[in-house]
Amino acid sequence: MRRVLVTGGAGFVGRHFTRHFLEQGDEVRVVDSIAPGSGAVHPDGGWPLFEPRDFAGFSFEQLDCRQWFADERSGEASYDLAIHLAAVVGGRVVIEESPLEVAVDLSIDAAYWQWARTARPAKTLCFSSSAVYPVAFQQEPGWVLLEEPMVELSGTGSIGMPDMSYGWAKLTCEYLAHLAHERHGLASVCYRPFSGYGEDQDDHYPFPSICARALESRKSKVVTVWGSGRQLRDFIHIDDCVRGVVSTMDSVDDGGALNLSTGIPTNFIELASLAAEVLGYRAVIEPVPDRPSGVFARCGSTARQESLGFSAAIPLREGVERAMEHLLGPGSSSPRQQPQALRRGTASG
Repeated sequence: MRRVLVTGGAGFVGRHFTRHFLEQGDEVRVVDSIAPGSGAVHPDGGWPLFEPRDFAGFSFEQLDCRQWFADERSGEASYDLAIHLAAVVGGRVVIEESPLEVAVDLSIDAAYWQWARTARPAKTLCFSSSAVYPVAFQQEPGWVLLEEPMVELSGTGSIGMPDMSYGWAKLTCEYLAHLAHERHGLASVCYRPFSGYGEDQDDHYPFPSICARALESRKSKVVTVWGSGRQLRDFIHIDDCVRGVVSTMDSVDDGGALNLSTGIPTNFIELASLAAEVLGYRAVIEPVPDRPSGVFARCGSTARQESLGFSAAIPLREGVERAMEHLLGPGSSSPRQQPQALRRGTASG
């Protein structure tokens, strides 16, 4: 049995990692402030896909993790694994319109590594972001699959210009992980997730908001997407993210980075069309050009993941079907159980 700390553990990603380790029989302590707009859910109200309090090994503290780190008692327990997820992030609107608020992540990560220096968790799983990659590689034309060595933090390497203050903060966190290993011998791996999604994700993010709009538009058959709708993203299901982390976390100890990606680019028009198709209709997609849309293409190379034995397995269609089942609620007809012709949007009407 391991003792696991999850900062930001009541958020979308944190809930899934908490569930995994609880189901493995581990003790899991979640520290989360339940900040408004963060997508975090207090466990007393029940989590969307499981009840964490059903597990004897679960404990929760509603507290800003920086305050928790500063409390002397936080270093009394010896953690086998620390999963550092706490961050200010709320989708593209927050990243573009509140960059100074997002910069608070610098203080969150600095506090984590100061705590880790004395508490010495046996291993840190540090969640960075694909936003650390140089935006120069993500433009139209000329975009490329993003490879981990494109951001090199040791020696005379290059880092380029990341995506706004969020990218800079995550890049700094990776550098702190590098220094923590070099100067203090702390073992860690920095994950760079791409467009993670899942059925219980809050609607500040493109995947759940597009699925919800497709559901709401079954009568009008008009689904809106932000920007031109042509911008490309690499959608990876949260279950694949968890599996990718668990299967690779023992392979990197020096603070090195690893993508969590599929290598498959999908634009928002295609995603919206697929969501409508799963619901049985052919949508008219209407771009909303004055909404934030980010870089043109952000898709990750899978070469390093595959070299460590991990490949994403959940197709985007299956992810959309699962999301629709969740949105429709219990007792509704499952998209995965509907006739194939209906799911392809070829039914009459």
